[in-house]
Amino acid sequence: MLLSTSRLYTSHDFPLECGDSLPILDVAFETWGSLNAAGDNAVLVCHGYTNNQHAAGDEKGWFSGVTGPGRAVDTDRFFVVAANMLGSALGSTGPASICPIRGRAYGLDFPDITVGDMVNAQIRLLDHLGVNQLAAVIGNSFGGYLTFHWGTEYPDRMRALVPVVSAIRGRGDMSNVDALIERFVNACPGWSDGQYYGNEDTAGVSEEMLKFRMETLTNYGYKSGIRELAEPWVDQFDANSLIVLRKAAVQFDATTKAGEIKVPVLYVLSKTDNLFPPSIAPATMKLLADAGVDATYFEIDSDNGHRAPSIDGHLWADELKIFMDRVS
Repeated sequence: MLLSTSRLYTSHDFPLECGDSLPILDVAFETWGSLNAAGDNAVLVCHGYTNNQHAAGDEKGWFSGVTGPGRAVDTDRFFVVAANMLGSALGSTGPASICPIRGRAYGLDFPDITVGDMVNAQIRLLDHLGVNQLAAVIGNSFGGYLTFHWGTEYPDRMRALVPVVSAIRGRGDMSNVDALIERFVNACPGWSDGQYYGNEDTAGVSEEMLKFRMETLTNYGYKSGIRELAEPWVDQFDANSLIVLRKAAVQFDATTKAGEIKVPVLYVLSKTDNLFPPSIAPATMKLLADAGVDATYFEIDSDNGHRAPSIDGHLWADELKIFMDRVS
C-alpha cells in the first residue's frame, strides 16, 4: 500500500545478498527540503519495524518533532529523505508485491533479505535523487540497524550517524521468527502458507494483526487508546512483512565491523525503553570507543519508553541540533 504522501521509484534487476535477485524494485519515499548543487546536504531518515516513511511534513510525521523548518534536522538546510524499507508493506517491494514470474503475490516465497539489502535499495534511490554524500543517516529502532550498517559498509557516504533507540546487533534469534510464523499459522485458519491476500478478514489474519499491533503499542509505552491506534495500521501492514523483516533483524550484527565507522556517532536511547534499555549503552559505547569511533551517548529523560524520540522531540532536539551543526 502506497501512502498518499509518498512517491515511488522503480528500477529493475536488483541483486540480493543471498544470491537471488528481484526483477522489479519499488522504493516508496518522501522528501522535504531541497538538495543543493553539490548533492551533499541530504539526511537519510530510517524508520522502525512496523513504521513507515512519513517521517515529517505534518503533525502525523513520526519524526516531525525534530524535523522541519528551523528544527534540529532543519529542512531549510537539509534535504531529508525517508524511504520505506525493502520488505515492508507501505509501497516498497515486499511479500505483498506481485512476483512478475509467478503472477501472484510473493507471500513467504519472498527471498530472504538482509539489512544490507535494505541499505542497497536506499542507495539506488539516493543515486536516482542525485545525492552524492549524506550529511547524516538517522535511524529509529529497526532503522538504527540500517544506520550502523551504513557506517560499517559505506563509511565515506555520510558525515555522521545517529542510531536512536536501537542497537549495533539485532534482538533475538531465529526462534523468534519461528514463533511469529507459528503464531499466525495457529491463529489464522485461512493462513494458506501466507497466501491469504484478499481474504485477510475471513482468514483470521486481520484479527491476529490487530492483537499483534496492540501488544506492540503496549510494549512501546502506550497506555490508552491502543485499539483506536492499532486499527488503521492493520489495514496498511502485512503479516508476511512482519516475518520477513524480523528474520532480517535477528541476523543483523555489525559488532565485528565497528572499526569501519569513520564518522561521529550520536547514540540515543530512552530512559524507560523496554526494547533497547539504557543498560545496553555501556557495552555499546565501549565497543565503539575500543574501535576508535568518535561516539557520544545521550539518554532521553522520558517516561514514554520506546516512543520517546517521536513524541518527546523537545527532550533531545537541542542535543541533536548541536550534533547536526557540528557535522553539517
